[in-house]
Amino acid sequence: MEEILKGLNDKQYEAVKNAEGPILIIAGAGSGKTKVLTHKIAYLIQEKEVLPWNILAITFTNKAANEMKERIEKLVGDKAKDIWMGTFHSICVRILRRFIDRIGFESSFLIFDTQDQRQMIKNCLKDLKIDDKMFTDRAVLSEISNAKNQMLEPEQYASSAIGDFRKEKIAEIYQVYQKRLKENNCIDFDDIINYTIKILKENQDVLDYYADKFKYVLVDEYQDTNKAQFTLITLLASKHGNITVVGDADQSIYAFRGADISNILNFERDFKRNKNNKTRAKL
Repeated sequence: MEEILKGLNDKQYEAVKNAEGPILIIAGAGSGKTKVLTHKIAYLIQEKEVLPWNILAITFTNKAANEMKERIEKLVGDKAKDIWMGTFHSICVRILRRFIDRIGFESSFLIFDTQDQRQMIKNCLKDLKIDDKMFTDRAVLSEISNAKNQMLEPEQYASSAIGDFRKEKIAEIYQVYQKRLKENNCIDFDDIINYTIKILKENQDVLDYYADKFKYVLVDEYQDTNKAQFTLITLLASKHGNITVVGDADQSIYAFRGADISNILNFERDFKRNKNNKTRAKL
């Protein structure tokens, strides 16, 4: 335990030991946020005796996840290998491989990369006899991706597009594109989180399983989360309510990917806790 808490300044120490309920850690560049996250997870395992597989830690890059796991392993040993740690997408793929049959796919589904997606969009444009100079595959794919980040399924996007000629055409493409993905037992990158949410919302037993399993949820770079990511986190932390997020509103850089700054600004409203406990810490 001394090793886990050694070297932390007062603010870092407080953030690490504040384990229960929702907590927002405001961490600017160079404030030691990775140190706080790794030491907090180690503290949960060693001091709180939380089983590693009951901890979910989400990052935005595989590099960050690997770095954190290595640091935790130095603190708690092989136990670190059993932590559910990774990017939003890698965590969701683990869930999809087990439960995607609930929404009509086989567990052997393939994930399309950008090149695959663009080729399928080109095929859709050709079959729908839509001018690919007015509607380039790149532009159409970008619009569909934005719709998925807002959790708009084809029918919902079509309803919102009424009266806008360009969007009405993209809605047609979106519907055919999704239909063909499913026919080929394929999903694209943006489907990964949305389909996981769909499974959790439509299957109470699956939601109960994961919400019970993840007793502690930790999220890095929270300022860059979008609507789908926020919804996923909310579902997974719905039972125990022990959610720690780290971020800084001033460092948000992914608005073009659908990041919603209100997620961090409204954290204390969205995740309420006992009035006697602090919800916020600043490094």
